[in-house]
Amino acid sequence: MLMAVRTGRDPDRLAAELAPWLAARLQVSGVEISQVTIPKAGYSNETIFFTAGWQADGEARRSELVVRIEPTSHQLFVKPDAMSQAAMMTALARHPGTPVPRVLFTEQDPSVLGAPFFVMQRLHGRTPADMPSWHQQGWTTELSPAQLSAMYDSGIRALAALHRIDWHDGFGFLARGRAGPAWPRYLDELDRWYQWSQPSRIFDADQLDAAYRHVRSNAPEESTESIVWGDARVGNMLFSSDLQVIAMFDWETATLGPPGIDLGWWLMFEDFLSDAQGVTKLPGTPDRAEIIRRYEQATGRVAEHVDYYELLACVVMSLINSRLGELLMRNHGMSAERAGEYARRTIRMASQRLACLNGRT
Repeated sequence: MLMAVRTGRDPDRLAAELAPWLAARLQVSGVEISQVTIPKAGYSNETIFFTAGWQADGEARRSELVVRIEPTSHQLFVKPDAMSQAAMMTALARHPGTPVPRVLFTEQDPSVLGAPFFVMQRLHGRTPADMPSWHQQGWTTELSPAQLSAMYDSGIRALAALHRIDWHDGFGFLARGRAGPAWPRYLDELDRWYQWSQPSRIFDADQLDAAYRHVRSNAPEESTESIVWGDARVGNMLFSSDLQVIAMFDWETATLGPPGIDLGWWLMFEDFLSDAQGVTKLPGTPDRAEIIRRYEQATGRVAEHVDYYELLACVVMSLINSRLGELLMRNHGMSAERAGEYARRTIRMASQRLACLNGRT
């Protein structure tokens, strides 16, 4: 997610806790953990890089790894589930076009690191930044318009590949044991999320409520069921030097439902990082109509109800950002004005889209 907040975890202690556990999993006599790095990653998981070294069959082995730990005190979602993320990446690894880091081990016992976690391989590449927006700063600003367009195309192709997967082929766990069509289930989960988030809805609450009511009372009829990433954007992709997607990250909100959920999120997030904060898009970035056209070309399907799914994305992002704002105020002493910046932005985006849907431009 967007706001970079460091955890209070001590790197040396983490190494001491993780080394014997990893040695047992690797079935070796000992593991040395070094180069522990806690990056300024998102607020939805603890992500920690490290290097592991050990001896096996008389040879020295070394591997760059990542541990992702389920959040506890900084919980953004109703029920975070690290094991579901690991299962998602393990299942995706079997399908072409949706590259993910290889998950090596999972641990459900919270006594090891204080919460369930999984360990995966570390891949090297470049990811477009959220803060500041990749339209403003970073390696993306050095790309030519043609290169940026190619990067974007690679990202859209990866999203289309995800939506072409038959979820019955190894992704049944996303149904979470609930029967019935995926779309009504998604909306039921949204209701539960909205109720759970009530204490966090302290920023422009009336506007958010109006957008939510429209989403719930104007849901289109949908029968298409696909895997939904839930956080589809180039900022959750790792790109190689030739600007091809080599990994897709952050599956916290993966579920089943209409693919329009992801397209709406992609469009919303592109706006969030550019026009909605007064930032000019980099030359070569496709506009909204072109993004939709390229997605339709990649999937071979017409994208329907796009305006509705953009509004839905704004509502969901507003719930996440409202919760984030509340946590920043409560746990980090941040002022309401600063903590609510992202929430107010996405709620403003929701209000603008609601006005358009209601014919009030």
